[in-house]
Amino acid sequence: MTSPPAESLSQLLGGKRAALEASVPPVAFLLGWLLSNESLWWGCGAAVAAAVVVAVLGLARGDKPRAVVLGLLLVVVSALIAGRTGNAADFFLLRLLSNAASALAWAASIALRWPLLGVVLGAVIGTKATWRKDPVLLRAYSRASWVWVLQYLVRIAVFVPLYLAGQTTALGIAQVALTYPLIVVCLAVSGWVLFRTIPAGHPGVRHPQLVGPKDAGSDASGPQDADRTA
Repeated sequence: MTSPPAESLSQLLGGKRAALEASVPPVAFLLGWLLSNESLWWGCGAAVAAAVVVAVLGLARGDKPRAVVLGLLLVVVSALIAGRTGNAADFFLLRLLSNAASALAWAASIALRWPLLGVVLGAVIGTKATWRKDPVLLRAYSRASWVWVLQYLVRIAVFVPLYLAGQTTALGIAQVALTYPLIVVCLAVSGWVLFRTIPAGHPGVRHPQLVGPKDAGSDASGPQDADRTA
């Protein structure tokens, strides 16, 4: 059987635009805060205004309302937290906590044999959860999901010291630098791991090979087969 041409994970998930849009409110907050002589209200107002613009454009483009509302809500709650505490660095607290929660969720999903990359990609390409019955794809999604765990851990390692030191400007710059660029790298690396783990001859992520318990056990006992390059 001839293997289908490899697809890029970035093409399948389309995560670049979302990552770029997620960078807009932090940039607006930082600019508003700095240009107003470190006025917290100007920074929060600029961030919320930018988030509203991004949300309106997303709805007009046909993005899912739930995703648009969640993105807007994240910025609004972040602004409320900073306004409540009076600490500009607290605008980034919710993002820091969300990265910690995401790292735990992705690691737990791998341990439970429900790697989130498979869940997300399965929903996007229409295979749903059938990939779990394919030992090759289960292994591939698990390995690729570790790249996403690492992505969140990198952010935490950078954000926490800056937050504890109250370095708002550096925290804002780090937030922007570790959003779009890091997402692009994560998509590229996790995609490489995913497709590299799938052996030649396998029809790919769009066509899970459903096997019975006996076949799954024998297939799982031969991980070297999944290490062949595509």
